[in-house]
Amino acid sequence: MIQQQLKQLLPEREVDPSVALALLCSSAATVGIWKWWGKRQIQKKMEDARRTRDEGVKKVAKAVQQFREQGPSVQTDAILSLPLLELTGRLREGSLSPRTVLYTYLEKALEVTQQTNCLRHFIPECEQQLQEIQQQQEKGLLYGIPVSIKDHIGHKGHLSTCGLVQCLDTLAQEDSVLVKVLKSQGAIPFAMTNVPQSLFNYDCSNPIFGQTLHPLNHQKSPGGSSGGEGALIAGGGSILGIGSDIGGRIRLPSSFCGLCGLKPTAERLSLSGTSGPVSGILAIPCALGPMARDVDSLALCMKALLCQEMFRLDPTVPPIPFDEEAYSSSAPLRVGYYDTDGYFPLPPCMQLAVQETRGALQRAGHQLVPFSPPRIHYVMTELFLKTFFADGGRAWLDVFTGNIVDPNLKSQVNCCKIPRLGKKLLALILKPLFPRLADYLGALAGMRSVKEMWNHHHQIEAYRTEFIAQWRELQLDVVLCPVLGPAFTTGYPGKLLTAISSTMLYNVLNFPAGVVPVSTVTEADEEELKLYRGCCDDPWDQTLKQAVAGAAVAGAVGLPVAVQCVALPWREELCLRLMKEVETLSPEKRAA
Repeated sequence: MIQQQLKQLLPEREVDPSVALALLCSSAATVGIWKWWGKRQIQKKMEDARRTRDEGVKKVAKAVQQFREQGPSVQTDAILSLPLLELTGRLREGSLSPRTVLYTYLEKALEVTQQTNCLRHFIPECEQQLQEIQQQQEKGLLYGIPVSIKDHIGHKGHLSTCGLVQCLDTLAQEDSVLVKVLKSQGAIPFAMTNVPQSLFNYDCSNPIFGQTLHPLNHQKSPGGSSGGEGALIAGGGSILGIGSDIGGRIRLPSSFCGLCGLKPTAERLSLSGTSGPVSGILAIPCALGPMARDVDSLALCMKALLCQEMFRLDPTVPPIPFDEEAYSSSAPLRVGYYDTDGYFPLPPCMQLAVQETRGALQRAGHQLVPFSPPRIHYVMTELFLKTFFADGGRAWLDVFTGNIVDPNLKSQVNCCKIPRLGKKLLALILKPLFPRLADYLGALAGMRSVKEMWNHHHQIEAYRTEFIAQWRELQLDVVLCPVLGPAFTTGYPGKLLTAISSTMLYNVLNFPAGVVPVSTVTEADEEELKLYRGCCDDPWDQTLKQAVAGAAVAGAVGLPVAVQCVALPWREELCLRLMKEVETLSPEKRAA
């Protein structure tokens, strides 16, 4: 057999069997060596990235220690407890120095990342930015405020890894527009936070920098893909962070970690200088937005970012300044509400949060109107999933250099690897038993022609038109609805991609949407969870129950419970207004 194969390659030569065997063995060995060498190079890249991060942490720890020795009387706890609006006031009047605030947050961030592994890298240039803002004649709206940014938001001289080996070679040549605007407003970017591999997961783990943990319960996930931001801010290591959102990647960590987070209309803030694993997906765009401990902080951040400098640096951003009047208004709102979308029923505590918030808003004088979002099953499978897996997932699979896949992504990756015909056949077989799972597999098969893709884009536009018409028929100002939560046990988000139906809807629609914590999980909520059956009695319903409950040590009692607030496109201020109303009326706020 070996001789025959070599004779086809060398037809005019007589080949000795022993020589043939030696040649083939040598060839196989060479291939094996190259594979080993490739894997070794990948491992070395990851080790170098971790070493660079660890060295940076040590340098910051040393600088913080020196600062503490120079100023042992600094009341760090008092500084860390200040809300953003009060902190900016103290900095502007001079009763607190930017240096004191920066090193206070650097020290706390060190503590939080040691517990949760939330940081990808400190930004040593923060010291240079500190010097520069002290020389500015005018103090910006964020003067002296330390700000953390998500891994893939470009900062000059630093990597934007997206948790991928292939992104470990290229440093950003300049700051992203958003970072430039933050700096122009006096903010000090001081840390870049961890993300899930490829950003396409709402857990927070990658093979390079590892798993980020929930600051309140280390068996739980902080959410994702802005999970590093969620853990750092919830742990007290940052007062303001910038995340990104496709499918809920700001809102899910905010829900899981008990933060306020806003996903604006996608084009409201500049995306210039922000990277991603797969470029060119325009039908459902990414949005950058703020995450913080309270709604006023989000409003201040948006006010600072929506400035002439942003509009000058990126002319594609509509020059619409922040509408302070709409945010500060006290006029009653007409609020649509629903506590389930009919596709993926959430745990009882999340539905109860909407019901209780509805009652509080009604008692406060707002008008509440039942609202039912149309055809969420269709939106998830035909619009959302088909956008990101239009090619059957091939472009996404290509980003996993050396076939190195984070364990939390393996179930998604394995589904994508099934041949198109296999996905279609499995969908056909599973349809009578598990319709949601069948439609999920069918969507992963992707599209087969340009015409089909054009029609898909048209379907998204048609759905937006239908949704807005229903909204306007009811004369709504805003909508109150549920958000996925409470925090899942680590590893579970990768098994439940479609559980994000509550958040992905407003990415498809490109509506501004924000999350506000309103309460925490109680023992009674845990008992109610035992009765949870979902809607289809399929494996996903059972997995959701396990994700929230988990092992006894990872129970949900005490974890944050949140609701979601939504407005029409370009009405971020109205969305924030509802969020502020909800925050003010929440039981925890009233108790405080």
